[in-house]
Amino acid sequence: MPVPALRTLVADLASPDPAVRDDGAYAALARLVRGRDLGADDRSWLAREMLERLDHARVEARAFAPLVLAALVDSGDFEQGWVEDVTRWYVAEPDLRGHDPVLGWVHAVAHGADFFGACGAAGVGDPAALLDALGRRLVAPTSVVWRDQEDDRVACAIALVLARDDVDAATAVGWLGHVRATFAAGSPGPVPAEASNTMRTLRSLHVALGEQVLRHGQPVAVPHDDLVRREVASLLSHVTPWFWRARTS
Repeated sequence: MPVPALRTLVADLASPDPAVRDDGAYAALARLVRGRDLGADDRSWLAREMLERLDHARVEARAFAPLVLAALVDSGDFEQGWVEDVTRWYVAEPDLRGHDPVLGWVHAVAHGADFFGACGAAGVGDPAALLDALGRRLVAPTSVVWRDQEDDRVACAIALVLARDDVDAATAVGWLGHVRATFAAGSPGPVPAEASNTMRTLRSLHVALGEQVLRHGQPVAVPHDDLVRREVASLLSHVTPWFWRARTS
């Protein structure tokens, strides 16, 4: 892949035109990365560019960077600093739109989750740090209630990290401390957007862990699925005590 052509694709990834950015640049970059059609130097350059994009002025540029990093992780590239940089951006990103009628897909929440899920599936990065980042994003104050299946994408990422063999019981439920603190601080009145987002994400995760979690269409085992489901059910029972309660046996 000639460097000028690669640079053009990266430039187009920041385009406000969804046909140029999503259907064009991202699709082409993902094919090149996953097809191993880029040399080591180009892949390293691409990763650096994506990390710089996390501080870009335009949200669509920021939001598509972790998707490219996820493709790099899927195909065998990884540096520990990626997790730290993406986490810093992810928990602080203020623009949580899913689909915008002008920009098309923005989806920062879903795209960031895809990166952490890719790390989980590839067995790279500290699983406690990956889960902590996802938990912090859930409870970060926002005025935006997710509407474009962001909750499912975050739940999927959590499940893929939980499927790792190096996740012990304490790590499997430790990230839920963020949720516990948020729920405990709640008061009567309108439900904050972040609390609503968290509730729906936990419900999605609870359902998935009771069935078969998939990665690329193939089932993966989640060693502590029962433990996590019990903890999630206990948390959710406190926000809808008038509806149901956790089983005692």
